[in-house]
Order: sequence, then C-alpha cells, then structure tokens
Amino acid sequence: MSNRFSAAEVAQFAHDGYQVVRGLVPAAASARLREVAERDLAAAVAPVEYEADTHYPGAPESREAPGGRTVRRLLQAHARDAVFRKWATAVPIVARLRQLLGPQIALAQAHHNCVMTKDPRYSSLTSWHRDIRYWSYERPELVSVWLALGEERPDNGCLLLLPGTHVMAFDAGRLDAAQFLRTDVAANAELLRTQVCAELDPGDVLFFHCRLFHAAGSNRSARTKFSAVFTYHAIDNHPLPGTRSASMPDVVL
Repeated sequence: MSNRFSAAEVAQFAHDGYQVVRGLVPAAASARLREVAERDLAAAVAPVEYEADTHYPGAPESREAPGGRTVRRLLQAHARDAVFRKWATAVPIVARLRQLLGPQIALAQAHHNCVMTKDPRYSSLTSWHRDIRYWSYERPELVSVWLALGEERPDNGCLLLLPGTHVMAFDAGRLDAAQFLRTDVAANAELLRTQVCAELDPGDVLFFHCRLFHAAGSNRSARTKFSAVFTYHAIDNHPLPGTRSASMPDVVL
C-alpha cells in the first residue's frame, strides 16, 4: 500500500472534508493497540474522562450515579504507551497529513490525543458538532486521524459525517449555544439528509477536517468500541496564547 494519497483522494478530501483509508494498519498492529487500550481501560489508568463528565444525552448524571465511573476516553495517548506514539507518528500517517497540511506539521497533545472507549451499557450520544468549536488556533485548519480498533457500525456508535460542511458558513440561528447543529431548524433539514455513516473495520483510518460536522450514536452492541484519535496542524498554525490549545506542547513531526 502506498504511503500517500492519490491526487483523486486529495481532491475528495478538499471537497468532502474527509477521506477513509482501508486496512492502513496491519491486523497484528491493530490488535496490539487494542490490547493496550483494553488493559488501560480495565484498570482505568489515569488520565481518563468519564461519560458523566461529558453531560451528553444518555450520559450518567454524575460520577456518583449508576455508570458514573464509565470511562469515555483514555487521555494523553501519545504519552500513555509507546505503541500509540509509534502509530501516531508513523510514515503512512505523517506522509498523508503533509499532503493535506503542508510539509511541516505537529501533533497537538492538547486535543483528542486519546483512545475513545464506548461502553455498551452507559454510552452517550454525541450531537452534530465541529471540533474547531472548542479549539483555538490562528487558522481553523487541523486534521484529525481516527483509527478503528474494532468494527465501527451504526449499532455501536460509529461516526456520522456531513460531507462538505467544512467549507460551509452557518449563521448563529442554525446552531445552539454550545455550537451544536440544531436538528429542529428547517434550514438544517436538507443538510442532515446528506449524512453518511463512517463504517470502519479494524485497521481502517478516517482522516477528517476540524470544521467538518460529525456526530455519533450510542453503543447498542454487546462489546466496547475502541478508537484511537489524534489531531495535527501545520507548525506555523499556532495555538492562541492562554487557551486550552496552548496548554500542552506540540509534538513536531
């Protein structure tokens, strides 16, 4: 498999705001990443984020409520284990990101940089949003890389995408106070009908733009879903001083 996107794939990313590479991570490597994630989830190895912390629809009301200690994210994956560092900085990832972001890029430790764990008992819904809503950079030009460590389907809460929304403008009336896309507004109805399911198999990798609207359902299957997620930007696209985006040093690649 090539370590680069084809010209057609780069064009599709520019048009749709995402691109999927099937089987980018070999089965043995994917299984090892999942093994480490399962180990850390079983022991709730810090730092973690709990479902209750998100306050998303379906999440436990507090950490003291039933399911309140259900882990949603294993944070700081780059520093957590060498297997994640190796994957996040591997040539097949970095070479493609340079095609999208330019020759000099960095991994942002302050955003994503985690393993998403979606528990079948207490998983919440993630409404339509753009990641840039809570990131602060000089330019809204970042790319996230999502690696499936198991099957991702609608029944276990795979990502849903609205193609092309990374280049669209949205007036305030189409968004709620937290910058989620409102589903009760007529102006959004046609757009929501364009949604696609990012169905993935283990080892598949989704690249998506930080301005792309995406969502995810709850996990209705019998098994926890694991996904490793990292975010990257050009090194001349600096985080704004004093913001969360500037709270941790980048990893220059």
